[in-house]
Amino acid sequence: MPTYDYDLFVIGAGSGGVRAARIASGYGARVAIAEEYRVGGTCVIRGCVPKKLLVYASRFGDEFEDAAGFGWSVGETSFDWATLIGNKDKEIDRLERAYVSNLEKAKVEIIPARGELTDAHTVRLSTGRSVTAERILIATGGRPFVPEFPGREHVITSNEAFHLAELPKRVVVLGGGYIASEFACIFAGLGAKTTQLYRGKQILRGFDVELAGAVQEEMIKRGVDVRVGTDVVSVEKTDAGFRVRTTTGDTIETDCVMAATGRVPNTNGLGLETAGVETKANGAIAVDAMSQTSAPNIYAVGDVTDRVNLTPVAIREGHAFADTVYGGKEVVVDHSLIPTAVFTTPELGTVGLTQEQALERCGALDIYRARFRPMKMTLAGRDEKMFMKLLVDMETDKVLGAHIMGPDAGEFAQLLGIVISMGARKADFDRTMAVHPTATEELVTMRTPSESIRREEVLEPSPVNME
Repeated sequence: MPTYDYDLFVIGAGSGGVRAARIASGYGARVAIAEEYRVGGTCVIRGCVPKKLLVYASRFGDEFEDAAGFGWSVGETSFDWATLIGNKDKEIDRLERAYVSNLEKAKVEIIPARGELTDAHTVRLSTGRSVTAERILIATGGRPFVPEFPGREHVITSNEAFHLAELPKRVVVLGGGYIASEFACIFAGLGAKTTQLYRGKQILRGFDVELAGAVQEEMIKRGVDVRVGTDVVSVEKTDAGFRVRTTTGDTIETDCVMAATGRVPNTNGLGLETAGVETKANGAIAVDAMSQTSAPNIYAVGDVTDRVNLTPVAIREGHAFADTVYGGKEVVVDHSLIPTAVFTTPELGTVGLTQEQALERCGALDIYRARFRPMKMTLAGRDEKMFMKLLVDMETDKVLGAHIMGPDAGEFAQLLGIVISMGARKADFDRTMAVHPTATEELVTMRTPSESIRREEVLEPSPVNME
């Protein structure tokens, strides 16, 4: 039998790669992990974690304003971008040290280098060294995609947004997905004049159409200039900043242009073809249900496979790989029911099917809706609504989807994910005692369907009325 340097060699020390390495090592495998940038990957270093810290920062202005309605005199306030970024950097440094420490405790060798496959069992490192492994796991994640247009060299992405020297006074955000929408809310909440351009009819494509429309409406009320049906034509550098020209003929003067126009699998220069690893048209690594590639000893997890590009999914895939290959217990990741949050202001929390998907899946659907002004907003005097929606199979009473827009919607989505994954029916919601006074008591007090639809009767969803 051939002798290898390692039982498992992992390329990429993001969430999925780190989890797989630690669990595999725990099962007794000799494991090394290579990372060319920083341990922790996109989520920890320049993704979900620093973004959530900026989201928190962007909401304090509302808290200061709302306090007056509750009898507090806050006085003059000011915001300092450099302080926020400095403290954010300290927290990211702490988290990276924690990731490194956990790998070291698990006896995983960390190699600060880029890895490239030279055959199915060999990785050439950017240090010049080559190593061999019985199995190789690719977990290199994704990277921001910026489309071609004149002046694209003047555009930043989410990678650079976390390291801006100062907060721009005017920002144009390109894109309509969750990253674009979240950053539009962050910049606007911190005081920047923010314009969001999206070529589609409505932001947050892929989410429940009605809920996405409600989020868009609330963002506009909060001052984000959301322009749908609009794309960028060019970006020009000027003495005062940048000039953005759009497909609608408008010209926007701005200090910063951020593109959040999608992400692509990070597979360039990995030597996949040399090792016999097949990829999809967009460069993603093709894998089966067990995360195995076309090369039997090479596996891939996380965004590099372009299945469901979320950190918890990468972690689950990495853990399942280690359990299956080194733990002797076959684990298949279920990608069909994944709770998700969009940290716009207000937040969107969702689990299960959208209305559009539910109608494709079942013949008849009961839709329960609740729109109301959260209690906190009454004394604050803030014109902000909360929106909850349950989708129920009319024939089986099974809850197919739950969607919430409002404060802490992401927290609610996690709990609802447990309930819906257990196969809860609307009757289970109905017999659950309400916690009063809370916003989420609406989930167990919606007794009568707001609408009942059969597949053959489907028309375009009616626009949401938040009054």
